[in-house]
Parts: sequence; C-alpha cells; structure tokens
Amino acid sequence: MQTLVQSRKYPSYDDDLAQWIDAQIQLLLDRRFSELDIENLVAELDGMKKQYEHELDSRLTVLIMHLLKCQFQKDYPQNKWQSTLIEQRYRIARLLKDSPSTRAKMPQFAVECYPIARRRAAKETGLDEETFPLRLPYSMAQLMDQDFMP
Repeated sequence: MQTLVQSRKYPSYDDDLAQWIDAQIQLLLDRRFSELDIENLVAELDGMKKQYEHELDSRLTVLIMHLLKCQFQKDYPQNKWQSTLIEQRYRIARLLKDSPSTRAKMPQFAVECYPIARRRAAKETGLDEETFPLRLPYSMAQLMDQDFMP
C-alpha cells in the first residue's frame, strides 16, 4: 500500500517558530488570509499581550520595591536606588507610550503587585514586613514622577 506524503507549503508553527512567523507575515502582506494559521496567530497575539502586561507588572514591582527601600531603610543612602528608579520609570513610560490604553490598567497593576514588592523589600532590607504599609502608599503621579523620592 502506497502512502502519499503531503508536503507542507509553509513551515509549521511547531517545527520552526521563526520561519512560521515569516510565513505568516508574508501571507498577510500578500493578503492570502485564507492560508493563515489563525489558531496559532491568535494564541501568539494573546501571548504577546500577556508578555507585555507581565513586563509592566514586573517593572512596577521593582519600582515600588525600591521606593519602599528608599523610604524605610533609613540607614542606607537613598541615592543608591536612584539609578534603578530612573531606569524603571523610563521603561514603564516607554511601555505606556507603545500602548497608551494600558495606562488605565496601571493603577490596578500597581495595587496587585504591591504585596510582592512589599515582601521583596522586606527580604532585601532585612526589615520586618510589617514595617511597610499594608496598602500601596504612592499615587500613580508619584510612581511616574522622575523627581519623586519618599
């Protein structure tokens, strides 16, 4: 019994992601929509959005953690954290510039990431977690103000 081997016209998502992306781009440019791998395109776009939100969450966590350390670690010079504060604020501003609609979600992200920022600040400073406020003590304006230091 002879089996016909069907050759693939385009690289498979599972075999080579980079080639698959290139093929999907070309299909879009050529307006060959019926040949697109819709299921995997949707999954990839959703993954991109989640990755973007994860980066914003991560940068907010680091920013808040360092603000807490500046405010509550009195025996450590505040200027040691300024470079990190500048960097995180810059990166957050870039993320918001690339996706302005995310600005509305930023307060929610900040509130949600606060407990881990608080816990990390406690671990890194050696201070008791109870030293730090139970709720986020900074406004969105303060978080993004390049000159704000608690």
